[in-house]
Amino acid sequence: MRKLFLLLLISNYSFSLFSQQTQKPVLHGKNWMAITGKPLAATAGSMIFQKGGNAVDAACAMLGATCTMWDVLSWGGETQALIYNPKSGKVIGINALGVAPTGATAEYYKSKGYNFPPEYGPLAAVTPGTVGGLCLMLANYGTMSLKEVLAPSMQLAAGYAIDAQTANSMERGKQMIKQWPYSKKVFLPHAGEKREAPEGGEIFVQKELLETLTKMVEAEQQALKKGKSRKEAIMAAYDRFYKGDIAQEFVRGCQEQGGLITMQDLANWKPIEEEPMHVNYKGIEVYKLSQWTQGPMLLQSLNILENFDLKSMGYNSTRYIHTLYQTMNMTFADRDFYYGDPYFAPAEPIQGLLSKEYAKFRAKQISMERNDPLTGPGDPYPYEGKTNPYMDVLKKRGFNMDTTSTQRRNFAPAHDVRNEAVAAVDADYMDRLWRGTTSVEAADAEGWVVSITPSGGWLPACIAGNTGVGMSQRGQSFVLDATLNPFNVIEPGKRPRVTLTPTLALKDGKPFLSFAVQGGDTQDQNLLQFFLNIVEFGMNVQEACEAANINTNQLWLSLGGSKVDDRKPRPGSLLLHDNTSEWVRKELRQMGYTLTFDDRTSGPINAIYFDWKHKTFWGGSSNHGEDYGIGW
Repeated sequence: MRKLFLLLLISNYSFSLFSQQTQKPVLHGKNWMAITGKPLAATAGSMIFQKGGNAVDAACAMLGATCTMWDVLSWGGETQALIYNPKSGKVIGINALGVAPTGATAEYYKSKGYNFPPEYGPLAAVTPGTVGGLCLMLANYGTMSLKEVLAPSMQLAAGYAIDAQTANSMERGKQMIKQWPYSKKVFLPHAGEKREAPEGGEIFVQKELLETLTKMVEAEQQALKKGKSRKEAIMAAYDRFYKGDIAQEFVRGCQEQGGLITMQDLANWKPIEEEPMHVNYKGIEVYKLSQWTQGPMLLQSLNILENFDLKSMGYNSTRYIHTLYQTMNMTFADRDFYYGDPYFAPAEPIQGLLSKEYAKFRAKQISMERNDPLTGPGDPYPYEGKTNPYMDVLKKRGFNMDTTSTQRRNFAPAHDVRNEAVAAVDADYMDRLWRGTTSVEAADAEGWVVSITPSGGWLPACIAGNTGVGMSQRGQSFVLDATLNPFNVIEPGKRPRVTLTPTLALKDGKPFLSFAVQGGDTQDQNLLQFFLNIVEFGMNVQEACEAANINTNQLWLSLGGSKVDDRKPRPGSLLLHDNTSEWVRKELRQMGYTLTFDDRTSGPINAIYFDWKHKTFWGGSSNHGEDYGIGW
């Protein structure tokens, strides 16, 4: 889901080798920077900074605000975060992804006729994670109380002027919303009228959500009165959500509507603080969350791409596009087969996947002449000193698993997509490919940096009882067939492999970039190109946010589609920007690509660049959506 364009600002700033003007100006600040998916939510972050909070406090406030505003997510969704701690000089990963509930087995969903868990409704839900993730981050690394950080969210829940994009999303989804009584009550305040959802600019009130947030703050304040520490008090609010009366109502409402989540599921779930993955690319340490996200796909791509002279190819030249596309196809194929929850057996071969030697071998497999429509997973196991236990499965699926030869096949060229029937199918595919969420970026002068890609519980959402909390739909990212991915088969207590993927990069031991984007399976495609735009092609942070990208569709979709065919890769399908030259188009067609075009080839990217020469922040926020930033 791509956000509608809201704000168009013309900047005369010109810095890069392209001497281009950006549609939004670079944000500059020396004290702090707050960027997220809605202007009001960015304002929530600025309010916390102005009250003396650090970047973690502000990020939590923005996270809460975006959930309250239904910025393609809800309080019942999931949170993935990276935090740079200036006191330790380390990057910390926050895993606040929910798990499959009791009874959520592959056999259960197959018995109901599913090829994948459903896209919407109670049976798509994993346990809520965002509340726990927010509480954990705030308790461990923030400075303020939950009451202070949630104040903007509570004001929004009490009533705010809803933006037209969100209001129209409610109206478009009203037929599905009407299936769920608690959702209908919240999202369709004008039931029976021609327009049943709020109008843009109307004051949108969420009484039940406000009550839920109030209960959490009450639990915190009562704990403080009893002499508990700030951290203990925040976790008292956490306990009320996951073990107390809020949990009881959430579970009741979930099960009433056919969901599986139990009180025990909520009580057993915990957010996890973990060490992220990282690789070095030309002296820059790039950090991603581990293989429960698609984040390592970007790291694998950088390992492969460092074997090529990208700068000499030229930005978005035929050779550059081809090299990038082939690389991403390889790393997506690895993602689609080998990534999953590292806390469940079998163990993913992540050490081999991130091996520089494995990347060199994969780089040699790239044909520079043609697209390879049969690109499949590689074999990372030898790079861990092991034998691949899934070789027979991969061979039965038709993949060439020769780990000694780099000889590739030749393939016939494809053609431009012009047929309307084909385009209609592609429209459904692209909607699933691009489905988005929001992102949160924050930094302060003390050195704290936060990058978050939260999601889940997007519209049309099924609200759990009288909590005002929309349930996550992330269960659909599991598979039911182990031959598709033996590491990501649904089972109770397990996390699905998600697309959500914040990023931090350090240079010379200090923050260099913090960046994230919304857009489903395109997230790490967009972020990879954003990073290369800065590092290889000298763009500034706003230019890199706005720059034309390419998208590969030669991957298994992570979201949407009830049939296997809905999610299958589209070999050679390549999305280019409308401004791509005829010469490049011609060359790519001759190399076997099927081309489609759009004026937007990236989800909204939000980013912060750290200018250590001047000790300032440069903020970038894409021109493709409502995403917005404030710096000071």
